[in-house]
Amino acid sequence: MPKNFFLKSTLVAVVVILALLYLVPTIGGGKLPAWWTNTLPSDKIRLGLDLQGGMHLILEVETQKAVSASVERTSQELQRKMREENIRAISPQTGADNTISLVLLHNSDRAKLEDLVKREYPDFSVASSRTLEDGKIKVVLQLTAKAAKHIADQASTQALETIRNRVDQFGVSEPEIMPQSEGRILIQLPGVKDPQRAVALIGKTAQLEFKLVDDSVNAATATKATLPPGDEILTMYRRDHASGRVDKEPIVVHRRVAMTGATITDARVQMDSQYNQPYVSVAFDSAGARQFADITTRNVKKRLAIILDGKVQSAPVIQEPITGGEARISGDFTMEEARDLAVVLRSGALPAPVKILEERTVGPSLGQDSIDQGILSMVVGLLLVVGFILLYYRLAGAFADLALLLNLVLITGALAAFQATLTLPGIAGIILTIGMAVDANVLIFERVREEVRMGKTPFAAVEAGYGKATLTILDANITTLIAALVLFQFGTGPIRGFAVTLSIGIASSLFTAITFTRLLFDLYLHQFRPRKLLI
Repeated sequence: MPKNFFLKSTLVAVVVILALLYLVPTIGGGKLPAWWTNTLPSDKIRLGLDLQGGMHLILEVETQKAVSASVERTSQELQRKMREENIRAISPQTGADNTISLVLLHNSDRAKLEDLVKREYPDFSVASSRTLEDGKIKVVLQLTAKAAKHIADQASTQALETIRNRVDQFGVSEPEIMPQSEGRILIQLPGVKDPQRAVALIGKTAQLEFKLVDDSVNAATATKATLPPGDEILTMYRRDHASGRVDKEPIVVHRRVAMTGATITDARVQMDSQYNQPYVSVAFDSAGARQFADITTRNVKKRLAIILDGKVQSAPVIQEPITGGEARISGDFTMEEARDLAVVLRSGALPAPVKILEERTVGPSLGQDSIDQGILSMVVGLLLVVGFILLYYRLAGAFADLALLLNLVLITGALAAFQATLTLPGIAGIILTIGMAVDANVLIFERVREEVRMGKTPFAAVEAGYGKATLTILDANITTLIAALVLFQFGTGPIRGFAVTLSIGIASSLFTAITFTRLLFDLYLHQFRPRKLLI
């Protein structure tokens, strides 16, 4: 037997067996016995959006609103700090250009304010300070450009992770969620059957707030002009389950936020045994539990409005202090609405609203058409290549055709093993690989023909042909592989799908051309010892 024959045959057998094991779940449709799924590969080849159908979204995070919200929170905190340090001032007001304006009642407080800003709020600087006609001091604080950019970048990153968590909990298999430039996010959701629900779930800001209701004001007759300072009018929605009609009811609440949903650790759908209606039970962390207990202890017999994205879901009366670290959100939900609300609360609020820039839906039938056409083109290309090689190189062509079939098995097995997503451009990459897979064999066979013409024996001709052609084959394929890796690194969507199958195909064709066909030649020459090589 030739040198290293046993090692080569063992390697080929192991690779083929592994490829077939990874292909079984795909070929078998996923219906595998328990013993198989517990010990052997059970992942099928993943299909992309263009083959399976689903949704394609491009979202834009409104990062400026995240910056404005941060400035607003700083303004409220600054007001509290000034009270603690006896800095007398009219309530701070935020501006559209990331500024906080306030009026000091006495000039003696100016130095104390500047010291407070420098000590507690290093992201802000005193943009201007001037004395008014009545002797008061108007001070304008400006958020630095570096801090504003940091907040915007953080908002984009947090939005990406929040959306990824929501999609995972929504139950979409094999989603693709990728950051883009300028705060944009690409989302592809294969197999989604309810696009509107998915869009609503992904795009919901989910800003949860708790505010005390001001029952001293008649909400039915109140207007913005007659509201006491520090109050606002919101809308509470109530659903009539018998008719399905949603009624709106005005409600007056204190503008100051008593508590946010930032400390929520869990959210679950429960059923109210008395009214047989679903509600969402939320649990807070230790800090949130203490804060909620403090709010409910100080405001017994008052109403607490539970507000989601500016809409009042409910406003229950606090009957007694709630110290267990849990709260109930009941808003006349349907079961599906309650589940979606639990998902967005568990995954956290988006740091800023998101805008849908592009939305496309690919139907399953269109995806199946793409698969059928892709398979047809693959079969036609395969038959043409197989027929040509067989006619031109005869026995050696038969070896190359067997290598080509093994190449397809290895490519699809690798796609399943690496959980790579197969897309329509990916099928194009496989078809291109079918054409390229015989290139290496053509180089080898032509070298072998030259050696035969020079009068060498079949053994010597095959040895020389593989030895002289291998370096050329490696050079040609490695340069193509580098280009494919660059496409994968810097490309998106369809380009990456093409690069994946092309890269796997190049590696597979190198293995089949250099190792597998050589093994077939060695077996043939050792078994039959021909005097003349049919090539």
